[in-house]
Amino acid sequence: MSDETGAKQVRAIFISDLHLGTRGAQADLVLEFLKAYDAPQIYLVGDIIDGWRLKNGWYFPQTHNDVVQKLLRKVRKGAKLTYVTGNHDDFLRDFTGLHFGGIALVDDVIHETADGKRLLVIHGDLFDLVVRNARWLALLGDWAYTVALASNVVVNRVRRLLHLPHWSLSAWAKLKVKNAVNYIGEFEHCLAAEARRHNADGVVCGHIHHAACREIDGLVYINTGDWVESCTAVVEHHDGRFELVLWPQYRLKGQKPVPVVVPAQLQPALVEAA
Repeated sequence: MSDETGAKQVRAIFISDLHLGTRGAQADLVLEFLKAYDAPQIYLVGDIIDGWRLKNGWYFPQTHNDVVQKLLRKVRKGAKLTYVTGNHDDFLRDFTGLHFGGIALVDDVIHETADGKRLLVIHGDLFDLVVRNARWLALLGDWAYTVALASNVVVNRVRRLLHLPHWSLSAWAKLKVKNAVNYIGEFEHCLAAEARRHNADGVVCGHIHHAACREIDGLVYINTGDWVESCTAVVEHHDGRFELVLWPQYRLKGQKPVPVVVPAQLQPALVEAA
């Protein structure tokens, strides 16, 4: 049974890096997306609740709770929800393998597409050498990322007044700084290799906040992006076709919440909303 009247029906939804519990989380936009799309299978691909930030102080406003309640409502209506743990919600890894009604808690899982492909669904942090071997450096990077987001708020307030689209400082830096570009490329190839190790046809992951859908070494690589900056998710249609959805992050007052959908045909996925 559908959770929302008029919602677009798809076969599966993949969404990651909501970072609920942080001030940067775009919970209101997550709710818009979850109202607009419905599926019998939902994958939360890690970093849904930000345990790192909540350890330092409780911040969980009503909109963040509304996202949790919306997901639970979809489960009550019959959807199966698979929660894949990430590094920011690694406190849940002590409970992986447990099932709560229609909710499964896992570290990774194989998703079978409508056209018979096998995709490894995993957050991806275990293939990030900084996270694995230098947690203090990862925490420092998380702090710097938070500062960049706060700076971005001021810049984008001015841009909205000028009717200019949202601009992301950290996304720009990722694409411009050579080491960051190399890091993304190495991460993608590591995840593709892990999919091959699982005898899968490809991988769906998150973690690096860089949405993409492309072919790597003959395997499908899909990164769902995040809901702090880019606001992207991946959906599988009933014919096995995948699409990367970029939800408009900032709209003029009175504008309808119409999503921008980019066909996932082996192309980079981040496209500015019109």
